Amino acid sequence: VQLQASGGGLVQAGASLRLSCAASGRTFGTMAWFRQAPGKERESVAAISWIGNSKYYADSVKGRFTISRDNAQNTLYLQMNSLKPEDTALYYCAADQTTGWNLVRAKKQQAYNSWGQGTQVTVSS
Repeated sequence: VQLQASGGGLVQAGASLRLSCAASGRTFGTMAWFRQAPGKERESVAAISWIGNSKYYADSVKGRFTISRDNAQNTLYLQMNSLKPEDTALYYCAADQTTGWNLVRAKKQQAYNSWGQGTQVTVSS
């Protein structure tokens, strides 16, 4: 399956953005958002199980970001509120279509076999 991320942009601190990730077909299994800031390693941001009843958030985004999915529309979302300059990064969506939900596995890049191209989020202070 191919993934297409969108919704990034340049905003001021405190603003909100909603990222979307459209899949070319059905995406069974865990989906996630990762991000990579310049000069840093790619890190996990959030993940969600197939039916949405299990979610994971990195400590740095808890209470500000919300991950959701619409399986009927084959779309993954990331609602980002109260954005901070340290949220500036290239955001990637990913899908793991091989296994069910596992919290440890959901945080790891290696678990995902499909990746979107990334959408840039820049937060100015």
